[in-house]
Amino acid sequence: MWQRYRFLCCGCGGNMAASAAGDRGCDDDADCGGGSGGGGFGEEEEGGKGGVAGAARRLSWAQVEAMTGGFTSAVVGEGGFSTVYLARVAGALAAVKVHRSSERLHRVFRQELDALLRVRHPHIVRLLAFCEQQEEGVLVLEFAANGNLHERLHGGGKAAGTMPWARRASVALQVARALEYLHDRCEPAVVHGDVKASNVLLDEAMSAKLCDFGSARMGFSAAVRPRSSAHTMLGSPGYVDPHYIRSGMVTKKSDVYSFGVLLLELLTGMEAFCAAEGRLLTAVLAPRLRPASCAACDARMLVDERLGSAYDAGEASAVASLAASCVGENPSLRPSMADVVRALEQGAHGSISAVARRSDGHGKL
Repeated sequence: MWQRYRFLCCGCGGNMAASAAGDRGCDDDADCGGGSGGGGFGEEEEGGKGGVAGAARRLSWAQVEAMTGGFTSAVVGEGGFSTVYLARVAGALAAVKVHRSSERLHRVFRQELDALLRVRHPHIVRLLAFCEQQEEGVLVLEFAANGNLHERLHGGGKAAGTMPWARRASVALQVARALEYLHDRCEPAVVHGDVKASNVLLDEAMSAKLCDFGSARMGFSAAVRPRSSAHTMLGSPGYVDPHYIRSGMVTKKSDVYSFGVLLLELLTGMEAFCAAEGRLLTAVLAPRLRPASCAACDARMLVDERLGSAYDAGEASAVASLAASCVGENPSLRPSMADVVRALEQGAHGSISAVARRSDGHGKL
């Protein structure tokens, strides 16, 4: 029975095999909550700033061992920092993400836990429970039934068919709304630090869920973080803000740059970084993304050829222009995520926004 469906766990890149857990989102206008209360998995609580919003349950190490059968349950994902086990929690399937034991990796766990305890948004993966009793930190996270965006765009046979243009446009707007929420409606503000296609999960309704907050920075650390030998570089190849590489400073505009690369992936169907060729998507597209050329951009020269003519040329041109502004060299000239959301909502007379609203209501496209 475990081979019937594929799942992807947040933050590890591992495929899950199970049946879908139900999606329960919240309003886009939800404020950040805080706290680490012991509420049950199915509880939704009212919470404004500083309050508890759908608080995750705190687990003992014995409970973690019990739900994973002493860590003998199926290993459904493995990354550089963690191993993910399949488990059943309160009657629903869940992903139990166990961080490796070391001082540095425990710091990554704490960063991810601290961020996930504070945020609640329909397009951010939900933390169900956690355990911090041992050196190995544990996060119990919701499933996403349709893998991740990287698989859908570049799966090489893993993901069936070509992702339709309407779905790509909808995912772009949903991720933008999640980042706007982190940047502008969380107190303190949160910089994700590793926006990329494999960190965008797709639930059973194909709605986007931003995941993996191990690189997240909050408050003052979200504005400035000098690099040192004690810290690894934030971000992933192809998505890292060149200004951060030069200066060692990460800001909200670093997320904006990474989101711009994600827009280019959705537009072109090309990977952000080709390891075999050492190719950056932004370098390949640079001549076409200069402001003068992009203003008169012919969408047909950029859009993923697998789409054929099944896309909206007006939306594609708007996305190309927006992506160009997001990956601009000067961070101060890049738009804010609020600007990005407005631009996407207004694209082609709001049709992108209409698709996203249908998706949020679990309409399938």
